[in-house]
Amino acid sequence: MNRFKYCFASVLFLFGAMVMAQEEGDVKKEEREPGHYNQSRFKQLYEEFSSPNTYRSASGAPGPDYYQQQADYVMDIHLDDKNAKIDGEETITYHNNSPDDLEFLWVQLDQNVRAKDSKSPLRNGNGVNIAYTAGNFTEAYMSEPFDGGFNIESVTDNSGKPLSYTINQTMMRINIPQALKSGEKISFSIKWWYNIPDHTISRARSGYEYFPKDGNRAYVIAQFFPRMAVYSDVEGWQNHQFWGSGEFALPFGNYDVSITVPADHILDGTGELQNRDDVFSKDMLKRYKQAKKSYDKPVIIVTQEEAEAAEKGFSTDTKTWKFKATNVRDYAFASSRKFIWDMQAVKIGSKDVMAVSLYPKEGNPLWEEQSTKAVAQTLKTYSEHTFDYPYHKAISVHAKNQGMEYPMICWNYGRPNEDGTYSDRTKYGMISVIIHEVGHNFFPMIVNSDERQWGWMDEGLDTFMQYLAEQDFGKNNPEVIAPNEKYPSRRGEPSKIVPYMSGDQSFISPIMSNPENVYQLGPNAYGKPATALNILRETVMGEELFDHAFKTYAQRWMFKHPTPEDFFRTMEDASAVDLDWYWRGWFYTTDYVDIGVKGVKKYYVSNKPTKEMEKYMADRNLTEADLPPLVYLAEEDSEDFAPELKGKSPTETSQNLKEFMMDNMTEAERAQVEEPKYFYEITFDKPGGIPMPLIVEYTYADGTTESVTYPPEIWRKNDAEVKRVMATEKELVGIVVDPKLETADIDTTNNSWPKKEEKSDFDQFKENIKGK
Repeated sequence: MNRFKYCFASVLFLFGAMVMAQEEGDVKKEEREPGHYNQSRFKQLYEEFSSPNTYRSASGAPGPDYYQQQADYVMDIHLDDKNAKIDGEETITYHNNSPDDLEFLWVQLDQNVRAKDSKSPLRNGNGVNIAYTAGNFTEAYMSEPFDGGFNIESVTDNSGKPLSYTINQTMMRINIPQALKSGEKISFSIKWWYNIPDHTISRARSGYEYFPKDGNRAYVIAQFFPRMAVYSDVEGWQNHQFWGSGEFALPFGNYDVSITVPADHILDGTGELQNRDDVFSKDMLKRYKQAKKSYDKPVIIVTQEEAEAAEKGFSTDTKTWKFKATNVRDYAFASSRKFIWDMQAVKIGSKDVMAVSLYPKEGNPLWEEQSTKAVAQTLKTYSEHTFDYPYHKAISVHAKNQGMEYPMICWNYGRPNEDGTYSDRTKYGMISVIIHEVGHNFFPMIVNSDERQWGWMDEGLDTFMQYLAEQDFGKNNPEVIAPNEKYPSRRGEPSKIVPYMSGDQSFISPIMSNPENVYQLGPNAYGKPATALNILRETVMGEELFDHAFKTYAQRWMFKHPTPEDFFRTMEDASAVDLDWYWRGWFYTTDYVDIGVKGVKKYYVSNKPTKEMEKYMADRNLTEADLPPLVYLAEEDSEDFAPELKGKSPTETSQNLKEFMMDNMTEAERAQVEEPKYFYEITFDKPGGIPMPLIVEYTYADGTTESVTYPPEIWRKNDAEVKRVMATEKELVGIVVDPKLETADIDTTNNSWPKKEEKSDFDQFKENIKGK
C-alpha cells in the first residue's frame, strides 16, 4: 500500500474507531448478537490440558523427573507347523524406574481376545445385515468360536517357586510377595502355549495363511507372548483391556529370543540375527554379503525357484534362529518354507540399513518389483522429517489382507492375480500399505505413544508421513509414476476428508476419542488427523516452521512415551505459532470447515455525510462543526449515491481529502500517489465451526488476479462473519474463497462471487442421458 492509502486509511479508521467505541458503550453485553463476540474457539486449552509438572514440561518436552520403566525378555519359542500351535517360555526382568513402590505387576495377554469365552465379540450391538458373504455368515452363525486364547502353564519367580496370579480377560496381575521398590528390579518366568488362528478367516493381526495347492502355511506371529503393561506418570498402570480395535501400549526393553521352526523354513524377525552361519546356506551367505553393498536394487537371498522346491519338502527336522534386539518395545517374526527373500542396503545418515522383503511366489512379480523399493523410500523420507532410523533393518512381509506393524518388521497385503497380472489399484495399494506399516517403526515403535488410548497419535501421524513418502516415491520412481503425474494418495489431501467431515454427525467422533468408541476408525484415526497435519503444514504454518516443530517433537520423544499434550505443546513451542484454536477445532470437536462470500457492496468517496451519518449526528445532537473534517464512503446502491461522482478519484470527490494531502504531503509525494477508483466492502461468512485462514483470490476487469491470505485470527472476534474493505485502481469482477481447495471446505457452492450457477442433479442427469 502506498503512502496515500495509509494516510487515507488513518482518517477513516480514526473516525471508525470513535464510532465503534461509542456503539460499544450504547449496547449492553447481553443484547449483543449471539456469537458476535464469541472468542471460545480461540480460547487457550488450559482447561483441556493437564498442568505441567516435573515429569512433562509446559514446552512439551520431557521434564527433569521424567522416567519410564524397562522390561527385558529372554524367550525360547517353538512353532509347531503340523498342528499350528506355538509355545514358549520367557523370563521377564522388570526394572522399576518410577518413584513409586509397586504392589503388583500387570501383564498383557492379548491373544485372550480369541479365547472361547472372550467378551470381545459381545461388545458391539448388531442387527441383521442387508447381505453377508458366505464366509462371514459361516463364521457368525455356523461355527464354534476358535479356541485361540493363552494357556498359562506356570508363573514362577527367579528361583522357580510359583507366583500367584489373576487373569482378567486380556490382563494378568502378578501378585508379587512384596512390593517392588523404586529403583529395584524383579525377574519372573511364564510358560505358555496357544493355537494359532488362520488370520485370513478371523481377520487376526497375527496368525497363518494356509495355501491348499501346496499344503503349506505362511506365519506372521505377533502378540504371541505375555507382555508387560506400561506404568507411567500419566495414569500409573495402563491396564485397559484389549478389545480388538485399540492397539498397544508397551515399555521398551532388550530381547534375547530363540525361535525353533521346521528346518526348511525361512524366518526373520525383530532384532539382529546371531547365528547366520548356522541357518544360512553358503549361497545365501554369499548373496547376503552382496546385498549389504547393493544400494540401487535388491539382491535375492532366497530365489523363487528355491522357495518352490522347499514347498515340497515338509522337513521333520528343526532349526533354531537366534536374535537379539536392544531398546525395542515389542517382538514379532515371520516364518514359512514358501518365502522368497530379498534385501537392499539404504544409506541413512552415516549408517547402512537393510531394506528387506519376505514373500511367497503368490506375491510375484509385484513384490519382487516394488516391495523393497517402498521400504527404502520410507526409511529415507521418514528419517528426513524425524530422526535417522536407528535400527539395522526394516522388513516387509507379504500376508493376505494384512496391514500390521512391529519393531523392524510388518505384514502387508497386495496380491496379483494367479496369472501374475495386477491392476493399478493393487499396485498402489501394496506400495501404500508397505510405506504405512514400515513407517510405524517411527510412530509408535520409537516415538512410543499409547495406541490403546490415542489411536490417532500413531495412525494419524504415520498416515501424514505416509502421504509425504508416497509423493517422494512417485517422484523417485518414474517407471511407476509418470513424471507429469502425482502418486494417487488415498489420504492426506484436504478434499479426501470432506465426505467424512460433512457426514452424519451421529456417526462422527472427535479425533481425541478412544479407538473403541468410534464408528469410523479409518477416517477418525487415520484420515482426519493426517489431513489436519497436512493443512497445518501447507496452509497454516508453512513447511519450514512445521517441519522444524515436527522434527523437534520426534527427537524429543524418540524412545519415550508422549501424550497428545506433549505433541500439541511442542508444535507451538518450536514454532511460535499459537495453535490452540486449531487443535480445538480439528481434534476436540466434530466441527467442519465452511467459509464463503456472503456479499459485496461497492462504494465511492464523498464529503457529503451519508444518511446513516446524519442519523448518527442527529441522535447525539451533533453538527458537522462539532466533528473534524471527515471523508465518507457512500454505497452505490443506496440513496446516497451520486452518479456524477462515479468513476472519479477520491481527491476529485472529496475536498477534505484533497486538503489533507496538500497539507501533509510534498508535491513530489503527491505526484507518486496512485489513487484508487474503486472501493468495496466484502462480507465473508463462516457457517462451519472450524476457523481457518481466509484464502481469497480476487479477479479484476483487466483479467489479472490477486491472492490474499487473511490469518485465522480474523475470526477471533466474530465467529460468524467478517468484513474487509478493498481500495483498488481496478474494478473487481470476481472473488473465490479457497481457490485451490486447501482447507477441506465441505461446501464450495458459497465460495464464489458472483455466485456460480450449480446444475441440479436432475439437470446433470438429463445432460448425461443426452450425451449417451
